[in-house]
Amino acid sequence: MKLRGGQGRMRKRAIFLCLCLSVLGLSAALEAHVTIGTMAGTVVDAHGQPVAGATVTMQTSWGDRPNATHTDAQGHFAFTRHRTGQYDLRAYANGTFSEWTKRVWIREGRTTEVTLRLPPAADESVVVPR
Repeated sequence: MKLRGGQGRMRKRAIFLCLCLSVLGLSAALEAHVTIGTMAGTVVDAHGQPVAGATVTMQTSWGDRPNATHTDAQGHFAFTRHRTGQYDLRAYANGTFSEWTKRVWIREGRTTEVTLRLPPAADESVVVPR
């Protein structure tokens, strides 16, 4: 049975609409299966004391999806609801950066704890015993 001009276009539109809705449904289902977890921890100074107001940067271990947050009055920070995988972190405060803490895993439904240690500030003298 051959469809007339208007009916053929309507059928093509209906098929196109069904395909679009199927793709949207599939992508929503895939997104629902993305696993998430939390990265949390503390920033401490060279003496082990918590650092309030430090900036903590987290990115994937391959260098994308950078995020930043600040520590609270007790030096605590948290990155919540992030995709599982490996991440690199470092902190900044008082003119100094911590070393990168590399390849820390966020696991599904868990909180990964990490401590970031800042080096002595540039104006802080270090006494070396003889």
